[in-house]
Amino acid sequence: MAELTQLQTLLDRSAELDAADALAAFRSRFHIPTVDGRPALYFCGNSLGLQPKGTHDEVLQELADWQRLGVEGHFHAQSPWFSAHRTVTNAMARVVGALPHEVVMMNSLTVNLHLMLVSFYRPTAERFRILLAGHEFPSDRYALETHVRSMGLDPTETLLELHPHPGSHTLTTEQILAAIDDVGTSLALVMFSGVHYYTGQYFNIPAITQAAHRVGAVAGFDLAHAAGNVNLHLHDWGVDFAVWCTYKYLNAGPGGVGGTFVHERHGNNADLPRYGGWWGNAEATRFTMDHAFVPTAGADGWQLSNAPILPLAALRASLAVFDEAGMDAIGTKREALTSYLVDVLDAVLTGVGGVHIITPRNAAERGAQISLSFDHDGKAVFDALRLRGVVADWRTPSVIRLAPAPLYNTFADVAALGKQLHAVVAKEVS
Repeated sequence: MAELTQLQTLLDRSAELDAADALAAFRSRFHIPTVDGRPALYFCGNSLGLQPKGTHDEVLQELADWQRLGVEGHFHAQSPWFSAHRTVTNAMARVVGALPHEVVMMNSLTVNLHLMLVSFYRPTAERFRILLAGHEFPSDRYALETHVRSMGLDPTETLLELHPHPGSHTLTTEQILAAIDDVGTSLALVMFSGVHYYTGQYFNIPAITQAAHRVGAVAGFDLAHAAGNVNLHLHDWGVDFAVWCTYKYLNAGPGGVGGTFVHERHGNNADLPRYGGWWGNAEATRFTMDHAFVPTAGADGWQLSNAPILPLAALRASLAVFDEAGMDAIGTKREALTSYLVDVLDAVLTGVGGVHIITPRNAAERGAQISLSFDHDGKAVFDALRLRGVVADWRTPSVIRLAPAPLYNTFADVAALGKQLHAVVAKEVS
């Protein structure tokens, strides 16, 4: 294991890197949790992002409007509730690389995934299979399996899980594209995450989308770990649909409102099968109480119910920060911050057996996450770091995920993490 004196030269670079950081000032826009009276080393933005300081006033404004106006708030609140979902549309579209009418904020991620499956998974006797990455987040697997079962299909024959080659922790793009070609005309849907929750791998979304379309399949993506994290261009890439949450890198608070993208070639197709609700009905006739469902054009036509006003207010506060920072600058810092973290981890773990970085080393192939896999003692290391003020997360069976979020994490945070990990590994890993 590296001596602390050998590590110090690398750690000392943090001050220089922070001085050159174009996003350094944005840290002051967030509330940083404390541990024993000191700011935490918070590396858990992949699970729950920190609260923007503007959130408080945005949410209180909605409460004040409700108190003052009652039902009249639907049309006379500061952000009228009738069209509240549109107050975040433009900013959200910029984050995911979409046209505004291709994005709607509604429900939660898995609810939205089920709604998208209704429209985009239309199996036939010949074309019914779904390709997904192995060891995807359980909620996606549950949604796909139960949806398939509800249609009278056998998940063991329908769901095709693609696993890394022996000795590897991640899938290669070539492996994914070859699998799509192999399944061929029996493939109905390719359903991948944008960034894999366990390894932090950023999948090649445009290449996967093109390959799916080449064999006549639909390309859908779960962007829970990608939205607000990596640079996305959903419209230009031709993605059919995508869903995401907003409480991770998008900092919209626990249980934040979900997001949905529907490419305009589908969004303007009123005949596309879907589940309907009155908030997805055309605005011009919504309050005539007519019983004929006519969907609003674009992604808005998949809404079911009134928009969740308080979660939208929290999201609005966060997206104001994203708009100011810009995804290009966030992406540049993400690559620099994770590269520095990899260098620090390599130095700390020199000579240590049984600990592996399983996230791609190419910065362009990962999100703001580095996953450490332990052959043994991983949970003990995680628990010891927590006692030292490091907020990360543990994923069974063997991984500590470290997520340096560009908007509020600093290079000094990474250096401090390196010191704490050095001390813990020396004690806990034999």
